[in-house]
Amino acid sequence: MFEYPKTYDVIVIGAGHAGVEAALASSRMGCETLLLTMNLDTIGQMSCNPAIGGLAKGQIVREIDALGGEMGMNTDATGVQFRMLNASKGVSVRGPRAQCDKKAYQFRLKATCERQERLDVKQGHIVEIIVKDGKITGVSTQLGIIYLSRCVIITTGTFLQGLMHVGLRNTPGGRMGDSASGLSASLLSLGFELKRLKTGTPPRLLKKSIDFSRMELQEGDRPPKPFSYLVETLKKGPHDIFTLNEWRDGMFHVEQLACAITYTTAQTHEIVRSNLDKSPLYCGRIEGIGPRYCPSLEDKVVRFADKERHQLFLEPEGKHTDEYYINGCSTSLPFEVQLAFIRSIPGLEKAEIMRAGYAVEYDFSPPTQLQPSLETKRVRGLFFAGQLNGTSGYEEAAGQGLIAGINAARQVQGKPPLILRRDQAYIGVLIDDLVTKGTEEPYRMFTSRAEHRLSLRHDNADLRLTETGIEMGLASPERISKLRGKQETIAETRRLLATLKHDNQPWAHLLKRPDISWAELPEPFQKVDPEVASQLETEIKYEGYLRREQAHIERNRADEDRTIPDWIDFDTVPGLKAEARVKLKKIQPRTFGQASRISGINPTDVALLQVHTKRGKTAALAK
Repeated sequence: MFEYPKTYDVIVIGAGHAGVEAALASSRMGCETLLLTMNLDTIGQMSCNPAIGGLAKGQIVREIDALGGEMGMNTDATGVQFRMLNASKGVSVRGPRAQCDKKAYQFRLKATCERQERLDVKQGHIVEIIVKDGKITGVSTQLGIIYLSRCVIITTGTFLQGLMHVGLRNTPGGRMGDSASGLSASLLSLGFELKRLKTGTPPRLLKKSIDFSRMELQEGDRPPKPFSYLVETLKKGPHDIFTLNEWRDGMFHVEQLACAITYTTAQTHEIVRSNLDKSPLYCGRIEGIGPRYCPSLEDKVVRFADKERHQLFLEPEGKHTDEYYINGCSTSLPFEVQLAFIRSIPGLEKAEIMRAGYAVEYDFSPPTQLQPSLETKRVRGLFFAGQLNGTSGYEEAAGQGLIAGINAARQVQGKPPLILRRDQAYIGVLIDDLVTKGTEEPYRMFTSRAEHRLSLRHDNADLRLTETGIEMGLASPERISKLRGKQETIAETRRLLATLKHDNQPWAHLLKRPDISWAELPEPFQKVDPEVASQLETEIKYEGYLRREQAHIERNRADEDRTIPDWIDFDTVPGLKAEARVKLKKIQPRTFGQASRISGINPTDVALLQVHTKRGKTAALAK
């Protein structure tokens, strides 16, 4: 074995969306960081669909950006179509989404990591996590290299014991063309529980074999709405071939590509039904549980047999490739069956499959083994993030990676962890759900999971979280200046709304009426930045609901802020039922608020716990 001569503060294993955010955050906070990946050419690769954002996911991306993460800016730089989903619905359920140039996104992110100070990027296949006296000390690779570190973050995605299925054939790997990771054995030896999950991906088609005249084209929004609050700083250098878009002449310049919509047919469904015996999902070859909210085509045909057709989106994978991703058509049927059902779809009668769809099974670690900081309960200094924790999606992974990177760096610096509350961020909801409730299927974020979603909008992520980013040391001078300027503009505009009147009523009062919009306000208000104007109009029109939501947050704040003492022994709390004891011991909740959200814990259990705590440590031990 060879011990590498440099000792790192933080090592990140895996360079997907979680690993990249973790490594960038740690290094930007001043820690010497190592990013280790099995293949340097796939850093930040979009393994599935070529898109970022969506409902609730778009809010997460804006939160990542507000905290100083990279996903939003990289999306703006490489996006080929930008749309606001649910634009006609209420503000709490709208979500920005962008199609990206898949390779530009990947290689721009690779260059960002390579150029980041205090971040080393190396290729290596990790085979062992090295632990001494319950504390992480480093990792070792397949080549016999030992890298020492004070903290380690594992972000292995779908690669732990990954097994790919196409029909009844299967091959090891976490992504087609890449090998699997054997790190599961090391984690099991340390006492971690691992289970199996499954996800899938659709076939990719060749553009010139598609008849778009038989489909409905879907264009992007004009003007396009960016993700990053610092999009004005996005510039394209003379030799920067992976930055496709830029801010120029006071505008966000994007050359947008159209997507297309088509539908499955009765013939499609019949082909699928008649070949279910060749599906690894339906003949028992796949053990892992798949994503409920992103079912395979086989699942759709079987579970929704009454549906005459299912909508499919054809999404371009980039400007310099003719591959198209068929969103809504995930499958693990044999190649010949895939070709048959694809050619039964309008516009795809002559389609050529460039890459077959497939399913992938992989190990994940039930996230109740983690603290809210994403540090493992079993090993000090070891953090888990991303699909390893049972989540699905690039955005959920990136949000976890950012928090894990921040908290690993703060542990190295001797500072307390950052734990976002449920009323602060969708990222806070995500992590609290994972570590408190766990998951038995790939977890996907929805607006319905956030009880305070009216406050957690995509348009106010900077006001909610940039101050936290400043405190963490992740906010650039440009970001701080932008926030302060926006805060001043909001304060001044609010003053004008309260003082300028029409028919002896302040415009702030008139704007509450549903028949009056910002466009009808007098000339001074038309000079206000459109983003600020939209945000203020929302807050004024929904003021009563927001006030009610804030009152609810304040009522629950006492339990959320009140920590459960370390000396509590759940086995000695009088009156607790057996189920409550088991679950409290397993989750080890940090606060009474977290304890109340554990499945199977009722208000009486929490009350008994509070009474026991009030009696004090001495009284409890005396019993």
